[in-house]
Parts: sequence; structure tokens; C-alpha cells
Amino acid sequence: MEANSGIHMMDNSGECHVCGERIEEKYVKQAFWIKGKLIVIERIPAVVCSQCGEKVVKADIGQSIVALLGNVKRQRRARRMTVPVIRFAREVA
Repeated sequence: MEANSGIHMMDNSGECHVCGERIEEKYVKQAFWIKGKLIVIERIPAVVCSQCGEKVVKADIGQSIVALLGNVKRQRRARRMTVPVIRFAREVA
């Protein structure tokens, strides 16, 4: 999985490895940039910290994500979505 994916592997402690608060099971949506293309995977089973928002997945889920990201045939069949692209500016009008 990419270092910038925003999802980390789970360690079974029941506490957030960032802030120490309790984590809870949820389904998440996560975006990945692969070779300049944005790919979104929905309904990823994860645990999420209610305090800081850190998302963690089990190792087998991470492996499934890697397989999905590499499945070109499935990507071609996936539904599409449009997202706004905004150029950064220091001052917002």
C-alpha cells in the first residue's frame, strides 16, 4: 500500500496508536493515487479513532486493497465519479 494512502495496518490493541483513544469498527472510503490516476475504494472494513480520525486496517484487508488497486479489468468496469479540482491559493476570496 502507498505510504500516503491514509490507512495503516492494525495491531489489535483496541487503542489508537496516534492518540491512545479508543477505536471503533467502521466501513470507510479511501482515495489512492496510482500512476497519476485517482482511485476510490468504498466500504473498506477498518477501525477508526473517534478522537483523531486515524484509520487502521487488518493486514489481510490491506492485501485485498493492493489486489484491487492492481486489478485493471475491475477498474475499467467500476462506476465513475466527478470531483472538483481547485488550484491552491494562499488567499481565499
